[in-house]
Amino acid sequence: MRNIVGSLLSTVLCATLLLTACTAKEEANPGTASDDKTPVVTPAGTFPIVKDKVNVKVLVRGNGSVVDFTTNEFTKWYEDKTNVHVEWEVAPEKGFQDKLNLMLASGDYPDVIMDMAVSPAQQMNYGKQGVFLPLNGYIEKYGIETKKIWEKMPFIKEAVTAPDGNIYDMPHINDCFHCTISRKMWIYKPWLDKLGLQVPTTTEEFYQVLKAFKEKDPNGNGKQDEIPLVSANNASGKIQIDGFLMSAFIVDDMSERMVLQNGKIDVVYNKPEWKEGLKYIHKLYEEKLIAPETFTQDSNQLKKLGTNPDAVIVGAMPMLSPAGLTSLELERWKDYVAVPPLKGPQGVRTTALFPYGGHKFGEFIVTKAAKYPEVAVRWADAMYAYDISMRSLVGVQDRDWEVAKPGLIGIDGNPAKWKQLTHLAFPQNVHWQQTGPSFRNSEMRLSQAREDKALDSDQEVLLYKETKTKYEPYAQKLENVVPPLFFSQEQSAEIADLSKTIGDYINQMTARFIIGDMDIDKGWDNYIKTLENMNLKKYLQIYQDAYDSKHKKK
Repeated sequence: MRNIVGSLLSTVLCATLLLTACTAKEEANPGTASDDKTPVVTPAGTFPIVKDKVNVKVLVRGNGSVVDFTTNEFTKWYEDKTNVHVEWEVAPEKGFQDKLNLMLASGDYPDVIMDMAVSPAQQMNYGKQGVFLPLNGYIEKYGIETKKIWEKMPFIKEAVTAPDGNIYDMPHINDCFHCTISRKMWIYKPWLDKLGLQVPTTTEEFYQVLKAFKEKDPNGNGKQDEIPLVSANNASGKIQIDGFLMSAFIVDDMSERMVLQNGKIDVVYNKPEWKEGLKYIHKLYEEKLIAPETFTQDSNQLKKLGTNPDAVIVGAMPMLSPAGLTSLELERWKDYVAVPPLKGPQGVRTTALFPYGGHKFGEFIVTKAAKYPEVAVRWADAMYAYDISMRSLVGVQDRDWEVAKPGLIGIDGNPAKWKQLTHLAFPQNVHWQQTGPSFRNSEMRLSQAREDKALDSDQEVLLYKETKTKYEPYAQKLENVVPPLFFSQEQSAEIADLSKTIGDYINQMTARFIIGDMDIDKGWDNYIKTLENMNLKKYLQIYQDAYDSKHKKK
């Protein structure tokens, strides 16, 4: 009897173990049906995504350029194509972070969080809790377009991979070529021509050109009203002028001002080269070659100088595009040319690289509330396809854009691939205007036909040519750029406090050293000591720990 009972128990136990093993296998296998109601996902790369229509709840940030996500033409078109119906919850465009935080605290999750700038710390924290789903397996099985991007741009995969090896985000990709090297200087070519000068290539030549602008009346009105060099403050208090000039001494990205060398993260603003750069800029200011309003005015006030109606008064200014000084309507900007990165006294000649700047990370997160995460991933992955990205970003083919006809030339001088036909007024309801995953690499952006009415081809061509010929050869190497990092919540809180304290001090002292309010030689040691007292060492260690948590495992 005991043997019979034992045999029955063994049979039941084996059956239970077998069922458990099968269940575990099913849970580990993305896309496996968990019940009879689960829709059948079609093979990767085919449409519709599911045979029977399913609903997906999406929390999205409001976009002032989009009238209504529910009635949007792209929304309806994409639902017809995929068989996925979206139930939208739209967060306020300005208060979206508050909405995100409340949602995460409440536990009432949507299936998908989209365009809500979910931070790396939130991804790590809620990923660890199981609220955010790791997407690795789903991407491996269904992510045809995502894997194509990783092959072309492996640093994107690196950027979205958390220290635990999981990927919680499918980002918005926007590879703007001239934006990746944005620290440019523009100089008024007619003044150079009138004075018989060449575009400067060294710090000494730049100094001599500015002196000539100040002293030799290049605008010919008999007044000494010329402003050799001028800039403005941005919202974070950083003056714009040092981003270009400092890079003749040491690279300055004007952000965290960090570099990566052989796996070690360091800052540049406590180095002797930074001190020498400040001395050079102070010399320009002391000789009245830099306008004093540079340190107080905003971009609108700067533009007033650039659009002075009586005569051109601005000789040079640092910014992404000269149109930012004079506006596109006033074609004066076309007479400004780019100054290449200057060669400093020690032979340094470089410019900061921003490979991650145009992309939106924390863009597409799938939560544990999703009944069909494989559907959500397929839905997002397909948006990276060329035709779908064009539909979500530009509009309807042959109405809003068309395949370029033979003979049309793109921004980069190669045969164009597409031409925009309409220039929509915002807000519009044709497409999503850069909301959600999409893929715009340089090839797509630069293959737009120059003849587009919706494109200011003169500016785009100028920015491409000047960036390609004058700046790209001196761009900082990708391996020296600190990549996006994942910080824990505790680290994020510490970084926020330290970054503001140290950043405010750097901005303040940079201005003081330049205008001479503080003598550089006499004040330098105290400046370095103050940075140390602000716990710069701890600040760097947090960054290093975050970097090592991902990269030292390899």
